[in-house]
Amino acid sequence: MIHTHIVTKRLQVLLEDQDLREIQRIARSRRMSVAEWVRQALHSAKREEPLSDASKKLDALRVATKYEFPAADMDHMLAEIEQGYLSGHKP
Repeated sequence: MIHTHIVTKRLQVLLEDQDLREIQRIARSRRMSVAEWVRQALHSAKREEPLSDASKKLDALRVATKYEFPAADMDHMLAEIEQGYLSGHKP
């Protein structure tokens, strides 16, 4: 049997009376402590937070490298882009 030791830390949050009363009311209605409600709210907020830009880019690259798509020669593509700029054509 593997025993996992979880380290916990205390977090102090200062709230206005009205906010604390509202949180207490919500926690009571869900039959949980304020501490448990706050932990769940923080976990939910953390899940909704977007990944860092680097993580998103790496994930996109990992997905993209699984496929093989035809591509033109880089010099040819750059010449076409430049031609588009010089022609004044707007997308």
